[in-house]
Amino acid sequence: MKVKYSFCNEEVEIEVSEEWGILLMDLDRQEHNNNQKELRRHCSLEALNLDDAYLPSEVNLEADYLKNEEYETLHSAIRKLSLRQQWLIEQVFFEGRKYTDIAAQEGKIESAIRNTTDRALKNLKKFLE
Repeated sequence: MKVKYSFCNEEVEIEVSEEWGILLMDLDRQEHNNNQKELRRHCSLEALNLDDAYLPSEVNLEADYLKNEEYETLHSAIRKLSLRQQWLIEQVFFEGRKYTDIAAQEGKIESAIRNTTDRALKNLKKFLE
């Protein structure tokens, strides 16, 4: 019986007895089965999306985490403002109200509301630096 061995640069064929040939074929089969078991346990490299992540997902956890950190930093800075400034920031930027509407509600002129809001923004900038 002939047994073929493949190397990176050549193939070699040798003559062996029937008994050795059967033993070598059995060892090759066992090695193949063992390799298949190992492959099933691991993720193939072709299945990995190395451009994005090991487990591709529509959710970008890093971006979400950074956004949450920025929100927390911003809200922490807002809490350092006076209550009046906090209220104005909330009304103008979170509620989307206009200076004229706020001024009319409070019976003040628009420029007073605008100036107070501008001072609040300057303070926020200092707290965020």
